[in-house]
Order: sequence, then C-alpha cells, then structure tokens
Amino acid sequence: MQIVIDTNVIISAALSPDGVPAKLLAKALTDHHLVFTNATFAELESRLWKPKFDRYTTLEERKAVLHDISAAAIWVDVPQGMANTTFSRDAKDDMFIHAAIAAEARLLITGDQDLLVLTESLNDSHQLLVCSPAEALVKL
Repeated sequence: MQIVIDTNVIISAALSPDGVPAKLLAKALTDHHLVFTNATFAELESRLWKPKFDRYTTLEERKAVLHDISAAAIWVDVPQGMANTTFSRDAKDDMFIHAAIAAEARLLITGDQDLLVLTESLNDSHQLLVCSPAEALVKL
C-alpha cells in the first residue's frame, strides 16, 4: 500500500525511537511504500536540520533518516490543477493531501488536527483515510 506520512510523525519517530511514530515508520518502511513529493520531502529536510534537534539526535542520524526514507520512497508529481486545490484550514498542510491523491495512496498519517478533521470528506471523495499514528499502526 502507498501511504503518506506527515513531517511531524517522521520527526517524532526520529526523536523517540521507542514511540508509536517510530514503530509506525518502521512498519511502513518494511511493508508499504512511502510517498513523497519534492515539497513534502523539502519540508522534512528543512525541519530536521533545525538546530533545536541537535540535543536529541546527531546530524549523522538525521542524514541516515533522510537517506533511508528517500531511497525507499515513491516520488510523485502533483498536477498543477491539483496543487491549487485547497482542502485544509491550513493551506500548508494541503501538500500532504496533494501527494496522497496524486499517488492514489489510501492512507495519510498525521498528528495535525487540521488534517485529521478531514478524514470523512477525503474518504468519501478520494478514498483517502486520514488517521493518527496510533490508529495507523493498528490498520497496518
């Protein structure tokens, strides 16, 4: 199955290797296909380089996370017409929905309430389930 995982979940996984996001990411990388666009990966990369994470994880560990995820990912392009479509209250979050729809992914995993509230409408219109890491771990 192709899935999209929001930046906040991947960062949580990198910072807390025993937590639910880390277990979810490990399962996703082993059994499924992560989907990225240039925009979603750029956000992950820019956030992981922030100095505030220096006390939690080394640069080498962050490089390894980016490398492993990039190598295992399915990369999609978002058609221009779709890229202009607004779904969320926070337009910055739409890039994850765009990635999922472009890849025909069935699951978008996030901790962001602006995305989680869209689960019913996106499931009805695009067969896309938006769920938390804990919910996704049970489903995967």
